[in-house]
Amino acid sequence: MASGATRPGWADADPRPWHGPTSGTTVFAAVLMIFGGAMALFEGIAAIAEDDLFLATRHYVFEFSLTGWGWVHLILGIVLIVAGCAVLTGALWARFFGVSVAGLGAFANFLWVPYYPLWALALVAINIFIVWALCTGMHREAEGGRVA
Repeated sequence: MASGATRPGWADADPRPWHGPTSGTTVFAAVLMIFGGAMALFEGIAAIAEDDLFLATRHYVFEFSLTGWGWVHLILGIVLIVAGCAVLTGALWARFFGVSVAGLGAFANFLWVPYYPLWALALVAINIFIVWALCTGMHREAEGGRVA
């Protein structure tokens, strides 16, 4: 009779099972993916339109045309938004795909720094937070632990 009450974890059992896609870090990553993807999408549209907003650099190692960089950011933004929506549904493949796309986004925005430094560095930080949040959510799910 008393043996059931003394088992560890018996008293604080939660009727709702914990699952990685519903964790706070995974939802945080999905929201950041959608937000960061939208920012990259707008960045790509502005670059394709050859707006006067961007700085023309000379003798840059990764010198593409502004339109070329615009297409890179536009495609990365669309893929990041789609991956963020898929992470919200709880798809495991979306989390792995999201880590890859966010890593590519951070790299692309790092190379974009000479064109628009503040925006590029903000997107690098957002993409790094996305990778961190997705990896943290996967790590906690793999441990089988519950986050308080």
